[in-house]
Amino acid sequence: MSEVKYTKDHEWVVINGSEATVGVTDFAQAQLGDVVFVELPEIDTQFEAGDEVAVIESVKAAGEIVAPLTGMITAVNEKLADDPELVNQEPMGDGWFFKMHLADDVDLSELMSEAAYQELVAD
Repeated sequence: MSEVKYTKDHEWVVINGSEATVGVTDFAQAQLGDVVFVELPEIDTQFEAGDEVAVIESVKAAGEIVAPLTGMITAVNEKLADDPELVNQEPMGDGWFFKMHLADDVDLSELMSEAAYQELVAD
């Protein structure tokens, strides 16, 4: 069974075995405003946790999406190229960014539960 975890960078991560799907939280998309462009990583690229993986631009700001965990990109959400507003419409669904195959020794300790994340954004 997969579980949603969160990062301090306002990303959500669904881990299912050794695969993780990553996107930005509803809080993050609301802060950004209307997303107008998303630059996604190349498939088969290896990233360390904390590396810049993707770029997101909105009418208010531009920012980067960082790898929440160490692993290799296995899929990207091609829909975002033509329809970046999916990030605003369905940040926790069709607005996902990429999928990763996690490294064998991946450290999940930095990820937060939903309750911990809600505490973070409430502050």
